[in-house]
Amino acid sequence: MTEDRFFLLDQGEARPGRIPVPPAFSVKARTEDTEGRFSLLEVTVAQPIPRHTHQVADECVYVLEGELEVEFQGTVHTMTKGQFVLLPKGVPHALRPGSGPPPRVIQVSSPGGWECVVEALIEHRAEVSRAGRLDPAALNRYTRRYQVVYEED
Repeated sequence: MTEDRFFLLDQGEARPGRIPVPPAFSVKARTEDTEGRFSLLEVTVAQPIPRHTHQVADECVYVLEGELEVEFQGTVHTMTKGQFVLLPKGVPHALRPGSGPPPRVIQVSSPGGWECVVEALIEHRAEVSRAGRLDPAALNRYTRRYQVVYEED
């Protein structure tokens, strides 16, 4: 029943997941909460996210604080507080912090599943990140199953 899915989160609260995730990745709505339609996270983008393609999901990003650089089709767009971008499935893009402190954003994936990618990357963080940079080949070992593919050099 639809009523069974109701929940209310207070400021700073997050939905529990398969594993604990750091506060920089606060899951507000999991895929299972929305019957697969979307997932929603509040994220602090503290390091560059290499070019990648979501093969199934559209990604939406709304900037809450700071500046976020979005690379899309060869152009870098600097987004500031209150700006929104739709990153369609099947088109490569990259995200980078454009300010210090790093930007804080709302990130929506439709259909859902992004929280599963985040959990996999947190679980394998020592392997996917080297010297503060994400390694696309290592990322792909854990993200391909969620139809997210990073460009390898």
